[in-house]
Amino acid sequence: MRTARILTPFLILLLLAGCAGKPRDETAGWSVERFHQEASTAMRQNDFERAITLYEGLEARYPFHPLAQQAQIEIAYAYYRKREPEAAIAAAERFIGLYPRHDHVDYAYYLRGLATFDDGGFLLDLFREDAAHRDPVMARRSFNYFRELVERFPDSRYAADATQRMIHLRNRLAQSELYTADFYMRRGAFLAAANRARYVVEHYQETPAVVPALELMVDAYTRMGLDDLATDARRVLELNRSAR
Repeated sequence: MRTARILTPFLILLLLAGCAGKPRDETAGWSVERFHQEASTAMRQNDFERAITLYEGLEARYPFHPLAQQAQIEIAYAYYRKREPEAAIAAAERFIGLYPRHDHVDYAYYLRGLATFDDGGFLLDLFREDAAHRDPVMARRSFNYFRELVERFPDSRYAADATQRMIHLRNRLAQSELYTADFYMRRGAFLAAANRARYVVEHYQETPAVVPALELMVDAYTRMGLDDLATDARRVLELNRSAR
């Protein structure tokens, strides 16, 4: 009994210490409406980390409520605004997988494209030095995401904007290919340069990169002594110039 009397206060102190160290759940007892309101406020204040936490809490606490579906798409948007593209894409694709016939599933497709759309990359001049470090992989992903949206939901409210962004992305990808062709040209790899420029002409028609690509082809073929190919490229170049 004496041992018990000695240990009991010690055990009480341990329990109290454990309770004191446990963080208080501020959302305990919150209604689904309170979750949604607080998360929406956090979004308006650009506190995306808190918004994500609250939307996830809403979904976990009220998984069958209609607002839980909206919370999922809001999580994707919050990650997009937080500049975490892979997390945004994962959240959007989770929504697509769970609710493929949802009235707003087209927005989830649109968000995937936005998450990978790097607008700053398109403002670079064609042959600026930093253009060499632009990775076209994300641009291709963004183009494919927007294309899937437009093909699946041609009447979507986001289709027009997605189409404009696709045009922007095609120009960016064409410029990236042209930069590579110029890189080869400046190093005397004339065949590689001509082939890369021809790829631009064949795959990125109606982009501003076509004329400089043809000019590069004429130069490369001339330097290699391939006069017939240079003549053909010059003829196509003149046709393109006259059509503009």
